Amino acid sequence: MYATIQFIHSYWAYLVLIVLLVATFNAIIGFASNKEYGATNFRIALFTLIVSHIQLLIGILLYFTAPYFRMWAEEGMGGIMADDTLRLYNVEHPLMMLIAIILITIGYSKHKKKLTSRPKFKILAIFYTLALLVILTRIPWAAWF
Repeated sequence: MYATIQFIHSYWAYLVLIVLLVATFNAIIGFASNKEYGATNFRIALFTLIVSHIQLLIGILLYFTAPYFRMWAEEGMGGIMADDTLRLYNVEHPLMMLIAIILITIGYSKHKKKLTSRPKFKILAIFYTLALLVILTRIPWAAWF
């Protein structure tokens, strides 16, 4: 079961990155060029929110089925924090991904409250860019390639 969930989580991450990149660039371009915010922009932002939340649910399931999770009982906090790999998979990656999802959710929620196009794009650009940067810093790149 763990291998299947890990496979789904790993490949769904590519979709999350692609969609988040598209949404981020869409927001930056829309803000910079004073474009009118339309239904397509809304769908891109919403799809980013949905895809990232699905990844979060898969990640939570993976976290509790992973062999790394059992290391909490075996190694304790000190042992996990002393080991770079255990710290990445048990603490850094889950925490930073959760922060990224929170940033995406806040950005999406705040942008809906704005009445004109430029502030909508600005909010999305800020929060989605921050989320993208957080995600890029804590992806276990060695496991991807």
